[in-house]
Amino acid sequence: MIEHRPYASLGAAHHGWLDARHHFSFAEYHDPARVHWGSLRVWNDDTIEPGAGFPPHPHSDMEIITYVREGAITHQDNQGNQGRTQAGDVQVMSAGSGIVHSEYNLEPGITRIFQIWIFPDRKGGAPSWGARPFPKGDRSGRFVTLASGLEGDDEALPIRTRARVLGATVKAGETVEYRFADSSRKGYLVPALGKIEVNGLTLNARDGAAIRDEDTLRITALEDAELVLVDAAER
Repeated sequence: MIEHRPYASLGAAHHGWLDARHHFSFAEYHDPARVHWGSLRVWNDDTIEPGAGFPPHPHSDMEIITYVREGAITHQDNQGNQGRTQAGDVQVMSAGSGIVHSEYNLEPGITRIFQIWIFPDRKGGAPSWGARPFPKGDRSGRFVTLASGLEGDDEALPIRTRARVLGATVKAGETVEYRFADSSRKGYLVPALGKIEVNGLTLNARDGAAIRDEDTLRITALEDAELVLVDAAER
């Protein structure tokens, strides 16, 4: 089963400096049918104006993955971590027992990100942060694991949950596949760019697809496409 969630149906928030779309209930947007998808809790599609961002604020007991689509985001936290994550790169913050951080767009142009929150397997633990590049050329025609708490994903950024965040770039006319480990897994797929077909369902750029009871995804790019997929445990 694949539930199509068109971009126009997503929650929206416009703050002047921030234009946000919410795939799941978040802040002032609440939809009881879209609270979480397995252990996946938040998927925000954020556009941040130059010189603006999120001032210091706390988090706890959440795995927060930031996928930078355009521009760059600059992170700083009360654990002494700081860094600039640019388009094509990914950052991960394990909030653990508690962390205070800020994220700003210090670039001359807009920054676009997907921010993905996944429930951890266990509460508490020391907070941590990390980032690394994932060149789009390395993802051409195949899924690459960007962040994972699953065994065997040693090249990915570590997260403390039985989930996997993947990315792929696919040229028009090409097809990629992804196989879930078992039928209890839940997937959520968003094309950051491009129009695609997944198991016969057409998705436009920035639409969501909530996936369950599917063994394999067969994704064909109808246009050059950039894909982000979360493979999450049931909760």
